[in-house]
Amino acid sequence: MQRPINEEIASRRTFAIISHPDAGKTTMTEKLLYFGGAIRDAGTVKGKKTGKYATSDWMEIEKQRGISVTSSVLQFDYDEKRVNILDTPGHEDFSEDTYRTLMAVDAAVMMVDSAKGIEPQTIKLFKVCRMRGIPIFTFMNKMDRQGKEPLELMEELEEVLEIQSYAMNYPIGMGKEFIGVYDRFNNRIEQARVEGDSHYLPLNEEGELAVEHPMTETSYYKQAIEDVMLLNEAGNKFDIERVSKGELTPVFFGSALTNFGVQTFLETFLQFAPPPQPRQTKEDQQVDPQSEDFSGFIFKIQANMNPAHRDRIAFVRIVSGAFERGMSVTVPRISKSFKLSQTTQFLADDRETVNEAVAGI
Repeated sequence: MQRPINEEIASRRTFAIISHPDAGKTTMTEKLLYFGGAIRDAGTVKGKKTGKYATSDWMEIEKQRGISVTSSVLQFDYDEKRVNILDTPGHEDFSEDTYRTLMAVDAAVMMVDSAKGIEPQTIKLFKVCRMRGIPIFTFMNKMDRQGKEPLELMEELEEVLEIQSYAMNYPIGMGKEFIGVYDRFNNRIEQARVEGDSHYLPLNEEGELAVEHPMTETSYYKQAIEDVMLLNEAGNKFDIERVSKGELTPVFFGSALTNFGVQTFLETFLQFAPPPQPRQTKEDQQVDPQSEDFSGFIFKIQANMNPAHRDRIAFVRIVSGAFERGMSVTVPRISKSFKLSQTTQFLADDRETVNEAVAGI
């Protein structure tokens, strides 16, 4: 580790992506890995010779059925942050695994299909996050298709999930008429289907385009401006404290499939997502991640991740301190001590031995 341990711990961002099946969770995971440099193309792992299966869909059943079944822990670095994505199953048959995994995260990204709105599995997973006080960031996906009106989607968030929302950006059109998003947070318009420096257009002090552009003559732009002004006047105010308490969800609009808005979302999310948080023991003691003493908890056990070796892996969240390979630890439940010598972390394309690690992983 190059930085002091307290800085290393503070740089960790550990989150899960939750959604109803087919809302775009696996696609989003792939795009985040792409921006993190972990894969060359979404669905294609670096060095993989055959097949274009999604990186997080490791097991054969996932490849056959096209759904995420196991909980994958994928890691990459971005903007001086160490990012850990716990790719949880969205299919209802495997929801218990998802519930256990949510114990190990510090934040959640909720994917919503903009055409379908809030769906049953999303509601179940949201309630688990709310019960645990997990901050939730919402990505309204599939804006490249026709769907519900954006204000309707935000109203649905507040009525169905009973959480207040703040639009970090706002769509300009949708489907074939999807022009881009009005980026309230960065004070710019991010254009869809364009490349190069013209991707972003600045806004003036009045909140309108600061440069001449044909977009301003469209009804989609005028409607977006009108809606944003309404949100500015009557909508919720952005409050990071309320976000951290799970009372307010920042909302982003985009399309994971076409890769629109994903990088902006990632950069903004990493800015506001919490670093490793304290965990509470059964004795109601708070364990600070910056504590020097090593501690952790097993949040799931997965068998046969490598069918050739009939392996069984315990996934551990490090709660505090630093881990070194070969160190002795004690499991209080069984009062047994043993050495952690076979330690592994998962990258996008492979496993590798872990020699040291800190809280948040």
